[in-house]
Amino acid sequence: MRHLRARLRSLPAVLAVLLLAGCASLGYYLVPNFNTLFGPADPTRFDHPRTPPVGMSYAHDIQPILDKRCVVCHACYDAACQLKTTSWEGLARGASKTLVYDPIRLLAATPARLYVDAEKASEWRKLGFSPVLNEHAQDVPTQREASLMYRLLTLKQQHPLPDNGTVGGGLDFRIDRAQICPAEGEIEAYERAFPLGGMPYGLPGLAEQEHQQLTRWLEMGAPYEGVAPLTPGLVRKVAEWEAFFNGDSLKERLFARYAYEHLFLAALYFDDQEAASGRRFFRLVRSTTPPGQPVREVRAARPVDDPGVDRPYYRLVAERESIVVKTHMPYRLDAARMAFWRQLFLDAPYSVTKLPGYSASTAANPFATFAELPAGARYRFMLQEAHFTISGFIKGPVCRGQMALNVIEDQFWVVFAQPGAIPTDTLTDFLAREQDHLSLPTGRSTSAALIPWAEYAGRQRNYLLAKSQALTGYFTDGRLPGLGDVWDGGALDGTSQRNDNAVLSIFRHNDSATVVKGMVGDTPKTAWLIEYPLLERIHYLLVANYDVYGNLGHQINSRLYMDFLRMEGEFNFLLLLPQAERIRLRDHWYRGSEPAVREQVYGDIAKVPVDSGIRYQTKQPMPELLGLLRQHVGPAVNTRYGLPAMGDGKLQGTLEKLAAVHGPALSWLPENSVLTIEQAGRPLRYVSLLRNTGHLNVSHLMLEAQQILPAEHTLTVAPGIVGAYPNAFYRVREEQLPAFTTALAALSSEADYARFSERFAVRRTNPRFWDFSDALHDDYRRTEPVFSGILDFNRLENR
Repeated sequence: MRHLRARLRSLPAVLAVLLLAGCASLGYYLVPNFNTLFGPADPTRFDHPRTPPVGMSYAHDIQPILDKRCVVCHACYDAACQLKTTSWEGLARGASKTLVYDPIRLLAATPARLYVDAEKASEWRKLGFSPVLNEHAQDVPTQREASLMYRLLTLKQQHPLPDNGTVGGGLDFRIDRAQICPAEGEIEAYERAFPLGGMPYGLPGLAEQEHQQLTRWLEMGAPYEGVAPLTPGLVRKVAEWEAFFNGDSLKERLFARYAYEHLFLAALYFDDQEAASGRRFFRLVRSTTPPGQPVREVRAARPVDDPGVDRPYYRLVAERESIVVKTHMPYRLDAARMAFWRQLFLDAPYSVTKLPGYSASTAANPFATFAELPAGARYRFMLQEAHFTISGFIKGPVCRGQMALNVIEDQFWVVFAQPGAIPTDTLTDFLAREQDHLSLPTGRSTSAALIPWAEYAGRQRNYLLAKSQALTGYFTDGRLPGLGDVWDGGALDGTSQRNDNAVLSIFRHNDSATVVKGMVGDTPKTAWLIEYPLLERIHYLLVANYDVYGNLGHQINSRLYMDFLRMEGEFNFLLLLPQAERIRLRDHWYRGSEPAVREQVYGDIAKVPVDSGIRYQTKQPMPELLGLLRQHVGPAVNTRYGLPAMGDGKLQGTLEKLAAVHGPALSWLPENSVLTIEQAGRPLRYVSLLRNTGHLNVSHLMLEAQQILPAEHTLTVAPGIVGAYPNAFYRVREEQLPAFTTALAALSSEADYARFSERFAVRRTNPRFWDFSDALHDDYRRTEPVFSGILDFNRLENR
C-alpha cells in the first residue's frame, strides 16, 4: 500500500506530462514530431558504433565524465528509467518506462539485463526501450536536437538549480516516486512541465567544459572504440581458470556448478600484478560454448534455472561497465585459492555418481542438489570469504527497498560456527534426514502466487524440532555450547594465517544495507551465529534463487521465509548464553510480537535445555559474551572501521562523543550520511554516520513505523565510507565538531534539522557539490583500491 500511495501522490505530475504528450501525439503541438522534424528513425543506427576520430577516445574522454556526473544515479537495476550510463552499450540501449523494482506487479517481468537479454540497440527497441541518442538524420543540428541526452543536459544549463537551500520545481526525490521517463515524442512536454528537471536530476549542472565535450561527442554521432583488449597476462589467467572450471569428470562438473551458483555475482580479479595498469574485473557466467570459442551467455533468469543445453560451460567475461559500490563484490582468484578448492572438492576421497538436473525442486533444495559434495567442504568454501557470501543478500538484487530489509535489525554482529565442531559424518547424516524440511519457497516459479505458507512454516517447525533434538543429544557428557563452537578465524586451508571474515557487522539504512568486517559500533541488541545449513539457505533464498524480475508473490515469499532464517541465527546465538537468560533476551528482542513468533526463536519449538559452557562473571551476559567473542576471535578481528584506526587520539575522542548521541534527537538524522572533517595542514578526513533505528521487533512485514522506538536510536561513527547510498553530506572544520555534536543532540523538529542542514550540510544545491563529490570519490579510490566504486546519489535528501 505504501508504494501505491506514493504513485498516487505523484499522479498530478505524471498526468501533466501524459496530457501534453497525448496532445503532441494527436498533432496539437505547434511543432511536428521527431520523425517529421528529423527524418525517420533507424533503430539499427547503434547496432554498431562509429569509430572515433583520431585524438578522441570514448574511454578516456567521455566515460570519465559520465562516471562523475551521471553514473551516480544511472547504474544497476535501480537506474532511473533503466538508463545505464555505465557503458556505451547502456547509452545505446536507452531508457524504459518499466520498473525493474515493482513491488506490486502480479506477473513476472521480461528480463532486461544489459549484455544478456539483447545484444543490439535494435533488439532493445523491440523490448520497449526508447533511444536517448539520435537515431534520425545524421547532420550536426539533428545529432543534438534529436538526442534526449543532449536535450536533458541542456535543459539543466538553461534552468540551473538555486545556489542554496533546497530544490523546488516540483521535483520528487523519494525512492518510490513514480518515474517520468519521456521518450522522443514526450520530451517537449517534460521540458515544459519540469524546467528544473534537467540532468543531472536534482543536482548542479555540468561544468561548461564537460557539457561542451559531451556535446561535441554527440555531434560526432556518439562514437566508441570498443572495449580495451585484455593483456597477454590476463588472457593466460582467464584460460587457466576456465580450464579449471570446465573439467570433464563428474566431480569437477558438480563442483563447477556449485562454484558458479555462489560466485555469479562476484567481481572476480586476479593477483595484484595488473594493478599498476588498472585492475580488470570479471564475471563468471554460463555459456553454451566451451573455452576457446566466443562466449554465448545463457539467458536463464537465475543461476539455478535450466541452461537449455546438455552441458553449460563456465566462462570468465571481462566487466564492461563502470564499477559502482552498490553491486561491487570483489573476489580474488589466485594460486592459493585454486589449491584450496582442489583440496576441498577435487582431491578429496569421495565419488560423484550422477549430475543433478534443473527442476524446480532442485532449485529449491541445494542440500539435495549437491548432496554428493562433502558438506564440510561446502561450508569452508562459503566461510573462507564470508563477507562476500553475506554481501550477496546485502548487495544483490534482493536488497533494495524498505519491505525487503525490514526483516533485519539496524545493527547486529554475525559470527560463524567452527568448521568441524560437529563431525562431518554427523552433519551429513542430519542433512540427509532433513532434506525435505530444508526446501525453500523460492524454488518455484517466479510468477507464482503466495505459497501455501502453512506448509513452509510446518517444514521449518519440524526442522527446528529435529535440530533441537540433535543438538540436545550432541551437548551431553560435559560437552556444552561455548566459545569453542565459534570460528575464531583460524585458517581453513592448513596455513597459519588468520582470516578476518570471522566476525561481521551488518547495518540496515531503512531501504539499503551494508556489511563490513569486524565488530563495528557499540554493543548491538542482537547477534547471529550462522552454521552451514543456515548460511546455505540464506544464499539460495536471497541470492541464487531470487529473481529481481519476479512478481509480488515471489518477493513476499522471499521476505517471509527470511524471518525464519533470522530467528534461527538468533536461536543459535542464544545457546551461548546462560539458559536462564535466553527467554528474557528473546522477549526483549521480540517485544510486541505474537507468542508463536517468539517460540520460533527459543521456546517449545526451538530449545536446547542445556546450559552454556561459558562461566559468566557479570549480570549482563549479552555484552559480556560479545566482549568474550572479541577476545576469542582476537587477531582475526578487522579494525578498519573502528575509530582508533584514524590514528589521531584527539580526533578519536571528539568522535566518540559524537557517537554517544542517542535517543529521539537521531530521528531527524538520515540513516546513512558522510561527515567530512577539515584539519589544518592535513588531507580531508571522511567518517560515516550510521543511524541505528530502535525497534520493538522486526518480525512484521507491514506497519514498521508502529514498531519504532526513538528512545533506542543509536549512532555508529565509522572511519571511511560505509554504505553505497549516502542520504546526506556534512562538512565541518575539526574545531566545529563539538558544535556539530551539540546541535545534533538538540534536534527535536524538522525545522531544527533544516537549520542544522543549512549550517553543516553540503546540499544538492551547493555550487561546489561536484567538487565535493570528486574529492570524496578520489579519497575512496585511494584508501580502498579494490572495494571502492561510484556511490549512488538517488537517496540524497532534499531538506
